[in-house]
Amino acid sequence: MRQIVLDTETTGMPVEEGHRLIEIGAVELVDRRLTHNNYHQYLNPERAVDAGAFAVHGLSNDFLESKPRFNEVADEFLEYVRGAELVIHNAAFDVGFLDAELKRLGYPPLTEHVDRVTDSLAIAREKHPGQRNSLDALCRRYQIDNSDRTLHGALLDSEILADVYLALTGGQWDLSFDNPAETATAGQAALGTIPVDRPRLRVLGADDGERTAHEAWVERLRKVDEAFRWPGTSSISD
Repeated sequence: MRQIVLDTETTGMPVEEGHRLIEIGAVELVDRRLTHNNYHQYLNPERAVDAGAFAVHGLSNDFLESKPRFNEVADEFLEYVRGAELVIHNAAFDVGFLDAELKRLGYPPLTEHVDRVTDSLAIAREKHPGQRNSLDALCRRYQIDNSDRTLHGALLDSEILADVYLALTGGQWDLSFDNPAETATAGQAALGTIPVDRPRLRVLGADDGERTAHEAWVERLRKVDEAFRWPGTSSISD
């Protein structure tokens, strides 16, 4: 199974106001393992970068002026993603910008070049309803190191998202390059051999934002229960 975990940076938003792509970063997963077959490209957007966007990613107009335009790298990019499943956080944003660039060249939309697009944000919201599900919040929840992420960057964010996606979707998410057969054998051999004096498991408590979201969710359930409860019956809080 070939998956491409992808992220982009732009001159600003929304795409409907003519904002353009300025960076594409992607990492490849095959059978849930990083291959190091990455794709990374800065782009000349042929327009100015908004101040707000620059504060997020730090990519200046002067830096981007010498980079290739999207039409110069489009075929190479499409060849890289062709037939793969794309994993994108808040996929509608990135796909919207990629589709706009492809449309300018008269190319079909992105979904016609790939197998499918999976939105990791939708997965996170389903798994963690009522909680913050930004990439940074998910890194904290799954104890994924994103200490290098002082500014947003498409390639770095796609690498972090690969970790997050594998954690979100459960099971083995080791990103080592060990022989799969050796890894499986080692895993089987380890079953039933946990030492009795092992350290206690770490208990992860909810942070302030998660507790506030939970309390709001409980209060919402209480109000719905009161609104629809049959007279004379007890509420969910009784």
